[in-house]
Amino acid sequence: MLVPSTPLPLLLLLLASDGVSAKKSTLVRRTSDFARRQTTNLARDLRVALAGVGLLPRSDSAQHVIYCKNSAQGALGSSSASGASGASGSGSASGSGSSGGSGTKSGSVSSGHSSSTKKASGTTTGTGAGATATSAWHLTQNYAGSSFFDGWDFWDTSDPTHGTVDYVSQTDGQNAGLIEINSAGNAIMRVETTPTVASVRKSIRITTQKSFTGGLVIMDAVHMPTGCATWPAFWSNGPNWPIGGEIDIVEGVNDYTNNQATIHTGPGCSLPTDNPAQLGASASAVTGGTDCAAATSGNAGCGMRSPSSQSFGAGFNSNGGGVYAMKWDSSGISVYFFARGTVPDDIGAGAPQPTTWGLPMAHWPANDCDPWKYFYTHVAIFDTTLCGDWAGSAWTGSGIPGQEQSCATRTGYPTCEAFVQGSGASFADAYWEVKSVKFYNTTAPL
Repeated sequence: MLVPSTPLPLLLLLLASDGVSAKKSTLVRRTSDFARRQTTNLARDLRVALAGVGLLPRSDSAQHVIYCKNSAQGALGSSSASGASGASGSGSASGSGSSGGSGTKSGSVSSGHSSSTKKASGTTTGTGAGATATSAWHLTQNYAGSSFFDGWDFWDTSDPTHGTVDYVSQTDGQNAGLIEINSAGNAIMRVETTPTVASVRKSIRITTQKSFTGGLVIMDAVHMPTGCATWPAFWSNGPNWPIGGEIDIVEGVNDYTNNQATIHTGPGCSLPTDNPAQLGASASAVTGGTDCAAATSGNAGCGMRSPSSQSFGAGFNSNGGGVYAMKWDSSGISVYFFARGTVPDDIGAGAPQPTTWGLPMAHWPANDCDPWKYFYTHVAIFDTTLCGDWAGSAWTGSGIPGQEQSCATRTGYPTCEAFVQGSGASFADAYWEVKSVKFYNTTAPL
């Protein structure tokens, strides 16, 4: 039986404390506040109770899929006592006991581990010249500078997207020169460039130890992996994929130059139209259709392609990178992109004002996809895989912006895997250089 978390005597005490002379409006307001808290607590208790009896499974295994993947593949568990990083398709890093879940409309950032984690510190990015110092959004977590990697887990088990990679631990990554903080204070995550390898190349995949439900995530990067066989992503994922949802903020393959932002969900989430303008987005196209459920969309989800050739790959890098922001609130989920030189001053000042940013690159409205029902307890993830289910299947394809010629034709290799194994020098540009990742929230309901 579910028992309200706040006892009835507390309500009676509250009413009595006002005295006979209390104004009626005060009584009504306090009673309303109490009812609202009870509803929130009851929703949380109901979710926990149902999970306890197996009606809402909370699995430590999940996967990141797009296009041709299926939900039976790549189920993974923890790789260490503290819990493996959840990356392309794992929500396990959010940990048990994290706050959030469907039914809450105020964002939160929670620790996904029982052991204490060190909060990352660092300097804010951007000059913020002329920006206002006031904002409804407050910084709750900042990964930047020399402590960037504090608070992230390194995934060091097999790639659930079937890439030709060997994800390595933090220690092994440091010893192999795959991670570092460079002289500019930016975090570097590389792919191995040994001339030839027998089967797979070493790579990096990391996940935040803290989880979040709702809010604003802002990622500032100078460089992202690019080139044939690469499949980089910056994204977030919930537990028990796809029930907790997935939000791909930055993603693409091979030589693509236009970012694709995508959501993957459980059954029931959809878009009302495939016209980006009618969705309130500047995207050039909706990819994958209007059914966002992984099980019924062929695992494609609902994607939106950026109109900017500076939003991904070589175009992004040649312009000094840029800033991505993902806003998750009661209006739905939005992804914004700002090329270097166009980043709003309020972002640089650490006082973001999303209402002044104009149309987002991608927007999934709440009306047909409740952002609190289909998304909860997310962790943020960086990864770079090679080949795999998307880059591998696109090896002989062409016609996507940046991919006017297929990688098979361009490289002379008949398969993606053969190219990865025999062309180490080709992965010199397959690295992330990240200035910061910041999480913001509001004190008011989202």
